[in-house]
Amino acid sequence: MEFLKVVNLSKVYGKGENQVKALNHVSLTIDKGDFTAIIGSSGSGKSTLLHVIAGVDVPSGGKVFLDGEDVYAGDHEALAVFRRRKVGLIYQFHNLIPTLNVEENITLPILMDKRKVDKERLNELLDLLGLQERRTHLPNQLSGGQQQRVAIGRALMNAPQVCLADEPTGSLDSRNGEEIIRLLKESHKKFNQTLLMVTHDEKIALQADRIITIADGKVIRDERQVAR
Repeated sequence: MEFLKVVNLSKVYGKGENQVKALNHVSLTIDKGDFTAIIGSSGSGKSTLLHVIAGVDVPSGGKVFLDGEDVYAGDHEALAVFRRRKVGLIYQFHNLIPTLNVEENITLPILMDKRKVDKERLNELLDLLGLQERRTHLPNQLSGGQQQRVAIGRALMNAPQVCLADEPTGSLDSRNGEEIIRLLKESHKKFNQTLLMVTHDEKIALQADRIITIADGKVIRDERQVAR
C-alpha cells in the first residue's frame, strides 16, 4: 500500500552561477512497512531528499505526501508538529543534549510536545536498545554505539509512522554499526514501521527491501531486492 509519495521534488541552493540543484524533479513512492535504502556518491542529493521528506529542509518545488497528507500544506507550526509526531529522524551524529540523561534524551520529543510520557513504551524501547542499565547516564558516560542507540530511542519514542535514518552507522566502527542496523531492522519489524535509510555502505543497502540510487539530484536506479 502506497504510504510515502514524492512528486516532482526539487531543491535549489544559491542563485545565478552559484546555483546548485540538490534535487532535480525527483518522484517516487514507498509502500507502508518497506525498508528502503538510498545510495549515491557524496553530494548526490540523497541526504537532501531524506531531510525534505522529514520536513527539516523545505523544498524549492514539488510535493511530499505521507499517508495521504501533504507535508508542506500547513504553516511552520503544523510542520513542527508533523516532525515531532509522525517522523523519527536519526542522524549520523547523535545530537544528544549533553546535560540530559538517557531517559531524558529519549523522551525529549514527548516533553517538547507537552504530552505525557508513555512509561510502558519507554521501558520497551530501553529493553530493545539494551539501555535499561544506562537510563540515568549522561551522554559523555556512554560509548559511541550506546549514544547512537539513545538517538534511535529518541526517534522511536513517538511511535512514528516512518523512521528516516541518515548514515546512522557512519561514525561507528563495524561492530557497533552492525548492531545499530540490527536494532533498526528489529524495530522496523516489531513496530511495523516504514524505514528509509541513506547509506554509503553497500552491505547495509543489500539488507533493504529496495535500493534507490541517486546521482546529480535524480533517481537513476530503483531496484526491489529478491525476498531473502
